[in-house]
Amino acid sequence: MSLSPNIYVENVQTSIEFYQQLGFSVVMVVPEDGVNPVWAMMQREEVTIMFESFSNIEGRLPQIKRTSGGSLLFYVKVKDVEQYFESIKAKVNVIHPLQKTFYGATEFSIEDCNGFVITFAD
Repeated sequence: MSLSPNIYVENVQTSIEFYQQLGFSVVMVVPEDGVNPVWAMMQREEVTIMFESFSNIEGRLPQIKRTSGGSLLFYVKVKDVEQYFESIKAKVNVIHPLQKTFYGATEFSIEDCNGFVITFAD
């Protein structure tokens, strides 16, 4: 079993560029020429994320909220979280600095370009 969230965003290209700063690579994009993409799949190691524009889903799933961000936090396990933090901290909005938690993880949190929170932990 695996989980690959499909995140609805205003601008897929902006999301692609942001997640490339986090070390993700584009696996697939629609349209294939990459001009004004309406959907993209990105991957880094075992993490796969898809982005789809709100305009692309118009009418298909009315239950999907039509705003960016929200009450969703992505918790991503990484190797050497301290080194990863150092490599991206100047490129992103760090909303919670690197710290050791009461449950023994070392983690930090950022806000992505769409208002979602991502916590990276070891």
